[in-house]
Amino acid sequence: MPTLTLHGARERLSQGESSESLVSKALDAAKSSTNGAFNTLDESRSLDRARELDKARKDGKSLGPLAGIPIAIKDNICTEGLRTTCGSKILDGFKPPYSATAVLRLESAGAILIGKTAMDEFGMGSTSESNAFGVVRNPADPTRTPGGSSGGSAVSVAEGIVPVALGSDTGGSIRLPASFCGVVGLKPTYGRVSRYGLIAYASSLDQIGPFASNVSDAAEILSLIAGADDRDNTSARLDVPDFTSALDQGVVGLRVGIPAEYWGEGLDPQVKAALEDGVRRLTDAGAIVVPVSLPSTKYAVSAYYIIAMAEASSNLSRFDGVRYTGRTKDAKSLLDMYSRTRSELFGQEVQRRILLGTFVLSSGYYDAYYAKAQRIRELIRREFQDAFRHCDLLAAPTAPTTAWKLGEKLEDPLAMYLSDIDTIAVNLAGLPGLVVPVSPVGGLPVGLQLIAPAFQESTLIRAGRALEKAGD
Repeated sequence: MPTLTLHGARERLSQGESSESLVSKALDAAKSSTNGAFNTLDESRSLDRARELDKARKDGKSLGPLAGIPIAIKDNICTEGLRTTCGSKILDGFKPPYSATAVLRLESAGAILIGKTAMDEFGMGSTSESNAFGVVRNPADPTRTPGGSSGGSAVSVAEGIVPVALGSDTGGSIRLPASFCGVVGLKPTYGRVSRYGLIAYASSLDQIGPFASNVSDAAEILSLIAGADDRDNTSARLDVPDFTSALDQGVVGLRVGIPAEYWGEGLDPQVKAALEDGVRRLTDAGAIVVPVSLPSTKYAVSAYYIIAMAEASSNLSRFDGVRYTGRTKDAKSLLDMYSRTRSELFGQEVQRRILLGTFVLSSGYYDAYYAKAQRIRELIRREFQDAFRHCDLLAAPTAPTTAWKLGEKLEDPLAMYLSDIDTIAVNLAGLPGLVVPVSPVGGLPVGLQLIAPAFQESTLIRAGRALEKAGD
């Protein structure tokens, strides 16, 4: 289990430990880890920033709530002057000229970025094995995957290297690693957090969110990064509540929906028992269980992978070897340069998804695939709305099993796609989801997924904290 929290880091600083020491220990832990959480470390700048904050603290200056605390950022979120690769050879060496809004907001609160975390290439995967710079391993069992695509961020928190990290979630990429690694993962409502500076995979699905060792820390980070951004016209123009105020509200009278489609065939019996125990903790704390149905869930995988791959095909067309990417050597023509650059520097899974996405958008197939998938997406969204007329939130598995063995799903991409069945509908509907650890199974972490109506993250935090307290 993770050992470093925001409260613990602040306490160490208040007791006289320097930020330089805190950051130095985080860097040392990252370098000594054998689980491959980081693609890039930023030693020089992070230590310089720590010294600046130590001086400011000594001089009695007012500091932000995260002053001097090390954090990590997923490698598809832009950081000015720091290598940002999306886990791909095609962006190896790319240093953005600007930082993402979410990063700027954390840094303005005093957080110190120590590095960029490993991930599935361009977010396309559920295992973090397609990272071009090395496989990521699960701290609970290094022979197993940490989940993906934000595996490195989950591992950096699970190992106690940093108390919090940012990831992104397109179809479960925060929630699945949180479940597999035994940490808290929060996927906000689409539009709650600015996507400016997040390198796009599927623009209508992608969302930045935090990993943390507890619900309180996740709530605090969300409060800091949420809010409208003039540079992202998909960010919601809504006031941002203090999400930490929901932590102690309890769940007495809260209606928890149990969607039948998530709890049936394919769910490992031991995982199911652990998740049911988590639901019992909520009912023991005063929540009320309500049965609900989401019948179109069975179409979610097909609809998601058509929409996501179509958007990926469009978004990744910009990586062509002409501007800021890598480029093949000795190309004989412009067309040859395009073709060879993308063939040589994109990984196999990325190429597969680009090809499938291009196909479903092509003339003669658009209506048969993409347009139909969008209609199913709307149907799924409406079914969630109907379910929330009967309950305040939903409780569901995050994955049907515990973490898989490394390599287990690489030769069968369809099996990997189907493993997302419990998470992708949330992205299709643009809803918030929170994963909180429950009892492990066979020594491997398991996380219960809580889902709320759009922009009701406070309800998730309220229930997640009650679940956490009951587990304590």
